[in-house]
Amino acid sequence: MQHDLTRRTFVGALTAMSLSAAPPPTPDADWIQLFNGRTLEGWQPSENKASWKVIDGLLAAEGPRSHLFYNGSVRGADFKNFDLEVELLARHACNSGVYFHTKYQETNFPIKGFEVQVNNTATGEGTYREHKKTGSLYGVRNVYKQLIGDDQWFKMSVSVRGKNVQIWLDGMQVVNYTEPNPPIIPAPAMETQRFLDHGTFALQCHNDGSHALFRGVRVRPLPDDTPTPGPIPVADVLFAKIINTGRANYPMVDYHANLKMGLTLEQVVAKSMRDGISYGVALNCGKGFAETDADARAFVKGMKGAPVFVAMQAEGREWTRMFSRATASLFDYIFTDSMTWTDNRGKPVRLWLPDEVGTISDPQEFMDTLVDRAVGILDSEPVDIYANPTFLPEVLAKDYETLWTDARRGKIIDATIRNGVAIELNDRYKLPGASFVKMAKAAGAKFSFGANNTGPDDLGRCEYGLKMIDECKLQTSDMFFPGEHPKAIDRKGSALRAA
Repeated sequence: MQHDLTRRTFVGALTAMSLSAAPPPTPDADWIQLFNGRTLEGWQPSENKASWKVIDGLLAAEGPRSHLFYNGSVRGADFKNFDLEVELLARHACNSGVYFHTKYQETNFPIKGFEVQVNNTATGEGTYREHKKTGSLYGVRNVYKQLIGDDQWFKMSVSVRGKNVQIWLDGMQVVNYTEPNPPIIPAPAMETQRFLDHGTFALQCHNDGSHALFRGVRVRPLPDDTPTPGPIPVADVLFAKIINTGRANYPMVDYHANLKMGLTLEQVVAKSMRDGISYGVALNCGKGFAETDADARAFVKGMKGAPVFVAMQAEGREWTRMFSRATASLFDYIFTDSMTWTDNRGKPVRLWLPDEVGTISDPQEFMDTLVDRAVGILDSEPVDIYANPTFLPEVLAKDYETLWTDARRGKIIDATIRNGVAIELNDRYKLPGASFVKMAKAAGAKFSFGANNTGPDDLGRCEYGLKMIDECKLQTSDMFFPGEHPKAIDRKGSALRAA
C-alpha cells in the first residue's frame, strides 16, 4: 500500500458512490407468463423427470439431476432477444441455474446456450470447490460474492440484445457482458464453445439435495433485429485469458482496489463488468485515515447495493486499538502489510518513503528486523491477506534476490501458513518475486490478486497475478477465496477492542 488516502479523500469517495439501478419497468401487458402455476404444461423435463413438481402453485426442483426445458407455444420456444424475469428461492447448499439460448437434451448438462448461476451457499462436490455465485453468467462473467441469502425470494432479470447480456438480482446489476468479435475460444480441454445465438429456456435441478422453488417465469420477447447496445469489443489476449482463467475456476478477483484520485465505485463496477474481474474495494483504516468505528461503518453502508467485496485496509500498528471487533467483522476480509513499523532504536519507519528510511548502513540487520516485524504482524493481527509482500525500500530493492534469503523467505511463508493468511500477488510492485511464489506454493501457502492502485489509471487486469499462475504453475487450490475458511476476525478477534 502506498498510504496516500487521507480522511478528506475518504469522505469524497463516499459521496461519489452512485450506481445505476435496474432497467425501467415495462407494462405487464408486454410480459408473457411461461409457468401457469398449476402444471408443467409447456415444459419438458430431462432424465430424472420426477425431480420437477408443482406444489401449492410453486415449481419445485428437488432430486437427482434434471433440466426443465420450455417447449410451449410462445415464439415456438425459440428466443433470440428478450427480457426474462424469474422469481425463485434457493435452499441452503442449493446449486441451480437458468439457461437461455439452449435446446432440449435428455441427459447431462446442456451443451448449448448459457447458464445464469443460482448458488448462494453450495460449495461444490468432491474435491471441486464452486466459486461462482448467484447471478454469474457461468464461466464468462462470474460473480464471486454472495449477494442473495438462502431461503429468500428474489427476482433474477436477464436481458439479451444482440451480443449483449445483462443480469440483475433484485434490481442490482451484476453482469453487463458484450460478446467480442471474434468470440472467445475456450482453452484446450475446457467446455464446448458457446455463442450468443437463439434457443429456448431451461431451469436446472443440479443434484439431489439442491432444492429450489420458482413462482414466476415470464418473458418479454424482442425483435430478432434488436441491436447490440454499445460497441462490440475486440478481445485482446488478456481479455481472453481472464475468461479462460475464470472458466478454469480460478477466482478472478482483485482484492486490493482503492478509490483514489477521483476513482468512484461506479467506475470500478463498470470496469469489473467490462473486464470480467471482480473487485474488493478497500478503506484505509488507521491513524491519519479512517480512524473511528463511525468512519468504517459509514464506508460499509455506502457499499451496499454494489456487487463488490468490502475490505478493511489496516494501516500502521495502532489499528487494532482503534476499531472494535464488531465493526471489523462488517468487512468481508482484512489486509495489511509490513511497510510501517518501529526499528530497534525506536524510530518509526515507513518503507515507501526514502527520506524516512534514510541511509541503511547495515542491510543485513535491516532485513532481519523487517522479517521479525512482519512475522510479528502476521502472528498477532487478525488479517486475511498479506499485502505488498517482501516490499523493500528503494535503496535495497535492487538486491531483492540476495537479501531475501531462503531462511528469511521461509520465516515469512511459515507465518502466513500457520495464521491462515494469503499472500498477495501485487500488480503495482510486481511482488513477491517468482522464486518466492514457487517456494510459498511448495510449502502450501495461499495467494490472492491485488492491484494496490493509486487511482483510475493503474487499476489493471490482474496482469502480475495471471503471470504468476503461469510461471509458478499455481492451481485453483492455491488461491484464496473469502468464506472458504473462518475469517481472521473470527479467529483472532480478541486482538481488537470489544466495543
